[in-house]
Amino acid sequence: MKRLIMKIKIYQLFITSLVLVMASCIGDLDVIPKDPNLVTSKTVYNSPAAYKQGLAKLYALFILTGQQGPAGQPDVSGVDEGFSCFTRSMWNMEELTTDEAIWSYPNDAEGTISNLYFNSWLPSDGIPTALFGRLMASMAIINEYIRAVNNSNDPDLVRYHAEARFLRALGYYYGINLYGNMPFVTEADLPGAFLPKQKPRAEVFQYIEEELLAIYPDLGNPRFEYGRADKAAASMLLAKLYLNAEVFLAPTIPPQYAGRNFYNDVITELNKVFEGGYTLAPKYLNNFLADNNTSPEMIFTFNNDGANSQAYDGVWTMIRGNSGNGGWGGLRTRSAFVDLFDSNPSDHRGIFAKEDKGQERGITDPNNSTHGYGIFKFRNVRKDGSTPPNDGTGFIDTDFPLFRLADAYLMYAEAVLRGATNGSTATAVNYINALRNRAEDTPIGDVVTIDLDFILDERGRELYWEGHRRTDLIRFGKFTGSAYIWDWKGGTPEGRSIPDHMKIFPIPAADLATNPTLVQNPGY
Repeated sequence: MKRLIMKIKIYQLFITSLVLVMASCIGDLDVIPKDPNLVTSKTVYNSPAAYKQGLAKLYALFILTGQQGPAGQPDVSGVDEGFSCFTRSMWNMEELTTDEAIWSYPNDAEGTISNLYFNSWLPSDGIPTALFGRLMASMAIINEYIRAVNNSNDPDLVRYHAEARFLRALGYYYGINLYGNMPFVTEADLPGAFLPKQKPRAEVFQYIEEELLAIYPDLGNPRFEYGRADKAAASMLLAKLYLNAEVFLAPTIPPQYAGRNFYNDVITELNKVFEGGYTLAPKYLNNFLADNNTSPEMIFTFNNDGANSQAYDGVWTMIRGNSGNGGWGGLRTRSAFVDLFDSNPSDHRGIFAKEDKGQERGITDPNNSTHGYGIFKFRNVRKDGSTPPNDGTGFIDTDFPLFRLADAYLMYAEAVLRGATNGSTATAVNYINALRNRAEDTPIGDVVTIDLDFILDERGRELYWEGHRRTDLIRFGKFTGSAYIWDWKGGTPEGRSIPDHMKIFPIPAADLATNPTLVQNPGY
C-alpha cells in the first residue's frame, strides 16, 4: 500500500532535553516543542503500534516540515517552513547551483535564493542554513527514537531500529556531501545542554560505512514495504558513498583506506541491488507521475499523499512551480543543459516546455519566467491520464525517487570506467542501452562504446531534477573552475569559473555564533 508510512499518525517526539541539545547546535533555527503536554519516549511508546508511529515520524522528517502540514507547528522555526523541508532545500542546493535549474523570484529566502543560482552563497544564506538545521534536528530526533528501541529482541523493533539508523546515516551522508565536516551526535550522547563537536568529513564517512554494514542484516528484504528502507536502499547508499569516496576523503586518503579500490565496492553493493528483483519501468515518465509507486524500478522513495502528507516540498515545487506548463513560473532550465539533447532531439527524456509554450531557450533575464525552457517531468497525473482526487487540495501524490534502478545502472557503468575490476564493460553498455530503449518508449538507439564524459551527460539526460547534478559535477571535476561553463554560472550571462572552495557549502553563521566549537570551511 503506497501511503502506509505517511498515513500513520505522527507522534510528537520532541522532549525538553532534546531542545536543549539542538539550541546549542542550530542557533536561531531551534527545534521547539509545540505540544504543551510534552511526551517522552517513556510514555509515548506504550504499544507495538506506537513504535511504528514513531518510526513514521522519522521518515516524515525528510518530506514533511512540521506537526500539522502544510504549515504551522513546524519542526524547525526561524525560517520559512517550506524551505525547512529536506527534499526542497536539498533539491535547491543540488540543482539551482548547476546547469539544470534556475529560479524566477530573487527575493525568496529573504533575498538569498539567487545566491544559489549565481554561485555566490554566503554563510548567512537562508536555504543552506535551513537544511543544516533540518539535518541536525533530525539527527537528534532519530537518536531519541534509537534509544527507545535499543536492545529489543522483538523482530519488528529490531527492524525499526535498523531503519532508524539507516535514516541517520542518510542524513549524515547529505551532511558530509553538502557541508564537509559536520557536528556529530549519536544515541550515545545523552540528552542535555551541550555543544555537539564537529567531526572531520573522513571520520563521518567511516561512521556511515560502518553503520550501513552493521544494520544490513536487520533490514527488510528488498521491496518488503514501499517507501521503507530495506537492504537494497542500504546497498544503494553504500554504493553512493563509495562512488564519491575520492571526493569525500580528499585531499589525503586516511591510512585505513590506502590502496582500497572503492569502485570494486560500488559494484559489490550494486550487484546486491540487482538481486532485489527491480526492473525498469516500461515508460520513462512512469517514474514521475502520481502513481509512480507502481514503477518497478523504485528502490527508495520519499512518499507524498495530497490528503495526508501535505508540505511545500521539492516535488510540489517542481510540479506547481514549473514554467510553460500551467505552473506559476518559478523553475526553468538553462540552455547548456538543453544542449545535452541536441545530438538526439527525439530523446523522449527531454521533457521541455519550449517555444510553443511561450518559453525561450536562452536566458537574457534570469528573473523572467519565460527565459529558459520549462521542465514538466514531474506531474500530479496518473499513467492513465486521470488526475488523483487529492489534486483538489493543491498538494500532490507524486513520490520523490531518491534511489531508482536507472541510477544504479549508471553508477555501475561509471565504476567500471573508473577502474572497478569486478565489473564488465559489456554489462555496463547493456545497462545503458536498456535505459535508452525502454519497452514502451520510442527507442533512443544503442551505444557501442562509453566513456566518462558520456556517462556524465547520460546521467544528466536520465536523472535531471532528481537531486544529483551538483554531486555529479563535483565528482567529474566540472562544478568549480572552468572545465565546464554554463550560462549564468558565477552570476554572468556567459558564465565564469567559480573557486574550488565552493564544492562544499559554508557552516551557517548562526550555528557558528551559538557553537564556538565549530570551525568554518576554508574560503568562507
